[in-house]
Amino acid sequence: MREMLRRLIREEEGQGMAEYGLILALIAVVVIGILATMGSKLAEKFQEIVNKL
Repeated sequence: MREMLRRLIREEEGQGMAEYGLILALIAVVVIGILATMGSKLAEKFQEIVNKL
């Protein structure tokens, strides 16, 4: 039992993947937030460009 606990404490492979997952989730939330706040302004700019073309 002790040996199994020692292996779990020393094993770090799963921790790295979890950290990458959290970073990706944070980036996704930030991007969604930015797009939600700037979405209408961005659409207006694209429409302005289309009208000029």
